[in-house]
Amino acid sequence: MTDVHHHVHDPIARAVIESAADAIVAVDQTHQVTVWNPAAERMFGWTAEEMVGRVPPIVPDELKAEHNAVQERLLTRRGDDGDGEAEGGQISFATRRFHRDGRLIDVRIDTSLLKDPSGTPLGWVGVYHPVDENEIVQHHMTERARLVRRLNDIVADLNAELDLAVVLDRITEALIELTGADAGGFVRIEGDRLRLVSMSGLPERMRGTSADLRSSLVGELLRSGKTVKLATGERRLGDLIWSELPGLHTIALGLSYLQNRPYGALYALFSGRKIGHTELELLELLAGHAGVAVGNAVAYAEVVRQRAHERAVIDSSADGIAVLDHDLVVRQWNPAAHALTGIAPEHALGRPLPFDMPALGEMLTFRLESGRWLNVLAAEIEETGELVVDFRDVSEAKALEEAKDLFLATTSHELRTPITVVQGFASTLVNRWDEMADGDRRAAVATIAERAQSLGRLVEHLLLGSRAGADELTVTIEPFDLTRVLEGVVAGFRSLSPLHRVELEIAPGLPPCRGDAMATDIILGQLLENAFKYSPDGGTVSVRAVREGSGIVVTVTDEGIGIPEGDHERIFERFVQGETGDRRRFGGIGLGLYIVKRLTEEQGGTISAHPAEMGKSDGSHIKSSRPDGTHRIGSTGGRPDVLLREAEKRGRAGGTDMRRGTCMRLVLRAAS
Repeated sequence: MTDVHHHVHDPIARAVIESAADAIVAVDQTHQVTVWNPAAERMFGWTAEEMVGRVPPIVPDELKAEHNAVQERLLTRRGDDGDGEAEGGQISFATRRFHRDGRLIDVRIDTSLLKDPSGTPLGWVGVYHPVDENEIVQHHMTERARLVRRLNDIVADLNAELDLAVVLDRITEALIELTGADAGGFVRIEGDRLRLVSMSGLPERMRGTSADLRSSLVGELLRSGKTVKLATGERRLGDLIWSELPGLHTIALGLSYLQNRPYGALYALFSGRKIGHTELELLELLAGHAGVAVGNAVAYAEVVRQRAHERAVIDSSADGIAVLDHDLVVRQWNPAAHALTGIAPEHALGRPLPFDMPALGEMLTFRLESGRWLNVLAAEIEETGELVVDFRDVSEAKALEEAKDLFLATTSHELRTPITVVQGFASTLVNRWDEMADGDRRAAVATIAERAQSLGRLVEHLLLGSRAGADELTVTIEPFDLTRVLEGVVAGFRSLSPLHRVELEIAPGLPPCRGDAMATDIILGQLLENAFKYSPDGGTVSVRAVREGSGIVVTVTDEGIGIPEGDHERIFERFVQGETGDRRRFGGIGLGLYIVKRLTEEQGGTISAHPAEMGKSDGSHIKSSRPDGTHRIGSTGGRPDVLLREAEKRGRAGGTDMRRGTCMRLVLRAAS
């Protein structure tokens, strides 16, 4: 029948409980039933055998905070707390409980704390009275409805705010409004520490104060497995940071959870009025809703952080990036997009993409009016339906591609001409050897040798150009005699052309150079070859060397066709020659000056091209005449003078139009 006999030993007490008209339910500190009288069986529909030893399933979820608050209030109530109730007094409140069939019953519960003779709490006992909608219950329900409505308004306001600091401050303000607390605060759990992040009614200097989690009230609450707690007593409260509130006698706190993990706790501090179970219930409810509001603010802050990160990535990208909405209107336009297209964000945002967009997943390559080539890709953001258009500047790649095509065509032509000549003369020698005069045979062999040398130079340029492009040029940096190199190179070109005259001028006391003698020989040879090549009518080619500061400047100046304005830097690129027809007609594969520049830079020097007027006025040089009609060019200490005889019958030295011509300026490092 009932289980009163097992837990109530006094026969008179057992009889009173079993014969009571009102339901009597007692639970231990684990909330498991110890007494369930016949009236409880009639009221709730469960028998004592079914309920004793288990937690009764009669409290609705929405009223569990109220139930917990009442029990916690009874645990912390002291002797005479000013409301006429002595130690061990009861709390009476109207509420609702479940029947076994699922319906809700309106009841008034008188709840008291059960203690043993020594005063140790054993649990709680509740006497359940069925009630009608009388005036007292109606007042209680009206007040409760008011508080619930206000709580809902506060929660809605909290959920609408997305700034975490503001959310925490509003939670604290709402706590004081709902509970009537004299002060309040929110502490955040940070590892094994607590930090006060929001407060009201306390000195501002306390903000940011931290405390040990384990020894705190929050630590006790976490270990208890509950969600709310009351703390009283001067000795217990005196060591806490809250002790700065004058007259503090009670602290109520409730846990807030974020993603099912404790995030912090809400404190209500009472120094004047007393706290009841209703205030404790409101604290627990507000703490629970605070976790939701904090979660929203934290999630929003993370979204803002991610957006800022994405924006930083987009803004720092070297590619142009545009984000389009469902209507294909530009919503984002990064700095690189502005730089590539010349269209400022204020002229791009809110408008269609200023160029054709490729199909999703496909690449479109086209040329802007500015001449810049772009590769364009488009992709869809599935979550939002937006489109991301990425466009990259491929002008260099396009130019290199065109240069390679030109290189292949030019190289084929340059190879075909000498090979055709060699094949023709070789075939003639094989088939008509006996018919040809000795002089003709020698001339044919000489032509074959000349063309073979041309092929050798072409292959050497190809190999050097390949190594330079792969950063595989190797130079040895050491002091060397630049004067000797200059003399050797100039001497080698003296007899190459009857139309050109070479002048070499070396400043006295020219110091040794620091670099690679062989690389410098190649550089000077290429510069002289170009000077001859691009002055087809002949003229003077002047080579001068002079000390300038810590470097040595060597200039090679011709009187040829010159370089068009705007090409003075481009001629040092791979596969590039001056784009005018005047220079194109001389052939070549466009690698010579590229090799010159790379070899110069490997030695720590510089090379540049200028109009011939610069070379005619550049530097100081010494030249004196000799009786035999030669020029003596000043050279470094003790070396024989360089003698360049003025070639007879070489044609006029002035060459072509004196207003044109080119000066190549080579700067190398001096060894001392």
